[in-house]
Amino acid sequence: MPNDDALLQKRFLELAEKAYARGTYTFTNFLGLAEQDLFALVRRELVHVPHSLFGGCDGCERVMVRFGDRDLCGYDQPFPILCVKAAPLSQKFADKLTHRDFLGALMNLGIDRAQLGDIVIREDSAYLFCTETIAPFVCEHLTRAKHTDLSCAVTNALPEGSLYTLESRECLVSSERADGVAAHVWHLSRTELADRIRSGKLFVNGRRCESGSQPLKPGDVISLRGEGRFVYRGVQRTTKSGKLSIEIEVYR
Repeated sequence: MPNDDALLQKRFLELAEKAYARGTYTFTNFLGLAEQDLFALVRRELVHVPHSLFGGCDGCERVMVRFGDRDLCGYDQPFPILCVKAAPLSQKFADKLTHRDFLGALMNLGIDRAQLGDIVIREDSAYLFCTETIAPFVCEHLTRAKHTDLSCAVTNALPEGSLYTLESRECLVSSERADGVAAHVWHLSRTELADRIRSGKLFVNGRRCESGSQPLKPGDVISLRGEGRFVYRGVQRTTKSGKLSIEIEVYR
């Protein structure tokens, strides 16, 4: 195991034991999928410590871990997460901004990625989840993305309904293997997807997918770094040629 991975797992254990010994809440920074996979590997050592995962709203991919609950600590404490809404100052002169544009602007400010959660684009605005300590800095200094001037402020008013939208699709595949379904969804060859799996870029329910032959189950969330994620909903019917018609819901 790389030294950085071992240090992060040690940090998880330290935070958990601190919460348990002192009866106080402790929190990780935001964890990406690879880091969540490392946390899953030590989770069985933490059965005595209550913990939960959250990223700011339902559906977030990047999450914090909170160690502690009311029974252990005697009080409630929310996750130290705020949402910053970033919107163009002028719609007339605004670029069509993407996730990459906002992330690039934030990285150019020198912000540690671990302080940032998901970035969700809805219509003309971005909703940026971040730690409560970095939120004031983001509001003050995130004034431009690409060629667009921005206005930023902490918001408690998320768009009506789910911040994430899911697009339903039906696909024809030969089996429910993770590699076959993922390759079809992202228009990759089996060889290309096998390379991504060997590089540790495919995840099922936040766990690194070690084998493309892993069968999918309804409700599984499949993520491929750099491509996106979808929810597998299961087989709808079998065609006369033996193909499986499956339903998926792609995060938008």
